[in-house]
Amino acid sequence: AGVSTIPLRFTLNGKPVEREIPANRLLADLLRDDLGCSGTKVGCSRGVCGACTSLVDGRPVASCSTFAFQVDGCGVTSIEGLAREGVLHPIQQAFVDHAAFQCGYCTAGMILLTKALLDHEPDPDRETIVEWISSNVCRCTGYALIIEAVQDAAQRLRAGAAA
Repeated sequence: AGVSTIPLRFTLNGKPVEREIPANRLLADLLRDDLGCSGTKVGCSRGVCGACTSLVDGRPVASCSTFAFQVDGCGVTSIEGLAREGVLHPIQQAFVDHAAFQCGYCTAGMILLTKALLDHEPDPDRETIVEWISSNVCRCTGYALIIEAVQDAAQRLRAGAAA
């Protein structure tokens, strides 16, 4: 006997998705393998490192330990959903401008976590930024440039909102 399948309906990066999926399908596998969102990286496969962070209704989740059926009826954002018409999102641009990455493996998760943070708290202090990003592991940068990028992204988004 095989794994049973279930219907799944959700919105991915603003577009409706309808699929019949195995009941045990993980969100990371659905995003990467079925829907082509290869920016979602799986690091630890245990929901600890943050590389696979996606946003579900604006909240960060570890997609490697979230069953796909859990996003039924939800809005999911992957890193591919941030840029608009070839223009990087201000958070993405801040990460580029501050070279807040080296190998890049954690970067998509870090950027989506930053989006969730800045949607929740548009003007976070350094301590809040450190607290939030501590849930994502970066083995390359030592976090200093990432913190600078998050601070800059917050400033850019506030300036954009004021315009």
